[in-house]
Amino acid sequence: MMDKINNKKNRIFLNILLLVIFAAIIILLDTNVIGDAYIRRILNLSAIYAIVSVSMNLVNGFTGLFSLGQAGFMAIGAYSVAIFTVPLAERAKIFYITPQNPVLAQIELPFVAALLLGGFLAALVAILIGMPVLRLKSDYLAIATLGFSEIIRIVFTNTKSITNGALGIKSIPKMPTMWVFFGVAIISIGFMWLLINSSYGRAFKAIREDEVAAEAMGINLFKHKVMSFGVGAFFAGIGGGLLATLLATVDPNQFYFTVTYNFLLIIVLGGMGSISGTIIASFVVTAGLEILRFFDEPLALFGINIPLFRPGLRMVIFSILLMLLVLFFRNGLLGQKELSWQFIFDWLSGKKTRKKTGEGGAA
Repeated sequence: MMDKINNKKNRIFLNILLLVIFAAIIILLDTNVIGDAYIRRILNLSAIYAIVSVSMNLVNGFTGLFSLGQAGFMAIGAYSVAIFTVPLAERAKIFYITPQNPVLAQIELPFVAALLLGGFLAALVAILIGMPVLRLKSDYLAIATLGFSEIIRIVFTNTKSITNGALGIKSIPKMPTMWVFFGVAIISIGFMWLLINSSYGRAFKAIREDEVAAEAMGINLFKHKVMSFGVGAFFAGIGGGLLATLLATVDPNQFYFTVTYNFLLIIVLGGMGSISGTIIASFVVTAGLEILRFFDEPLALFGINIPLFRPGLRMVIFSILLMLLVLFFRNGLLGQKELSWQFIFDWLSGKKTRKKTGEGGAA
């Protein structure tokens, strides 16, 4: 059986079959044959979380930097889409207290252009922040990036003529199909996978393992750290732009620093240094939080109210489940491995997967 899986043609056939099944599921969901609007929303949110989590894993898991600035970069992408895609006729109703900046009030961009603009602005801010901040290490870097994330949110709260302040921006055009979210997710994650498996990616991993040895081998530490930080911020901005069009509204409260902890949780659960593990964890965490919402609602049995069922119980149960997972999977679901057909069949047959240095693990 393993000889057949190791055959390149068979692997290609299995990959094509997987893509066909995936496309069929998306078409069935999009046409309301299966599922409903709630399920589509959760899946779209999972795809967005996958983009942002993989971008964070690029920085934290593959480059070895401890960054907590994803919420701020998401805010830049979200507001870029919100500011430039809202129809001109709707803007007076939104900016009714403080009029919008007269220059911005005349600019309306297509969704794709606004999304890319948000990503590039997030990358630019990340590079400007990273140039002084990335000289720090460990906890100091985490605190600095977390602080800059909060600064970005506070700036958006106070620039009322641009962002409408604490009131936020509404009437953002929604995307009519799931293909927008999953298509962007596939392209984004595919690009990051190619980057990680390139010479730049090997340099990132070398920095993660030993900075002194990497520098001795001729790797420019500052250049590669800034590159990783900038690329991660770009895709976090892309994820933020998609979130804006999914929710059709943005406000500063959506980008508190606690949002970053959700992504940190995902990459730790999936595996620091595993793209496929992060993607799986994104869907598991997002869907799991929704499934457990049942515990936040009051429950009565035979006319007797169960006192435990109240708002907040969901997070307690979810935290306990995560603690159990961490105890049994200390390196996350996949550690630094990638999901592949060989990995799947080795796992099913009870064999240990052989670890190959320098190879990607896409199925």
